[in-house]
Amino acid sequence: MNIFVTGIGTGVGKTLVSAILTRALEADYWKPVQAGFEEGTDSDYVRSAIDGMDSTIHPELYKLRLPASPHIAARQEGVEISIEKICASIPVINRNLIIEGAGGLMVPLNETAFVADLIKALNAKVILVSRNYLGSINHSLLTARVCREMNLPVIGWVFNDQYLDYEEEIVRWSDIPKIATVPYSETTDGAFINSQAMALKERLKALL
Repeated sequence: MNIFVTGIGTGVGKTLVSAILTRALEADYWKPVQAGFEEGTDSDYVRSAIDGMDSTIHPELYKLRLPASPHIAARQEGVEISIEKICASIPVINRNLIIEGAGGLMVPLNETAFVADLIKALNAKVILVSRNYLGSINHSLLTARVCREMNLPVIGWVFNDQYLDYEEEIVRWSDIPKIATVPYSETTDGAFINSQAMALKERLKALL
């Protein structure tokens, strides 16, 4: 099964959650579009976080230097991101594949297509990541609305951070189930990833 991890915006914890899901499902991981890697790529983090697992971290198809919207980063390097090329390059494996997106659903990949269009083309199921912060209800419900309007098959929400408890309201208003809450932690190393994977494993498998 291909599971696409997207979020309500940038910096909401998609990579952390992707590492937890990869561990929980003993899956492979793929981030087809990486924009900005001066401090390391998301694939680097996941590889480190799940060290010792029999999982493959598949290489990025587009690895762009500028930490910006992918269509802008690609334009700067004279590249055009192609949804068709991404779909043709998806790893063919006999296990689950966690695919991490860039930013949120309406992040442009090129002049005409968005992350949501890529999910549709990949025919992937979706896990939504929401971080608790002021404004996250609005951003979460807008994300849920795009999923409904595009008929994207959403498995559920993974929440993280501890600003305020908006989670039950978001679940109720979006009519999308909660998979888990990942607590705030100063350290998100392999031990933390493993503990969170074990905590959500059974709930996740029940929703798949």
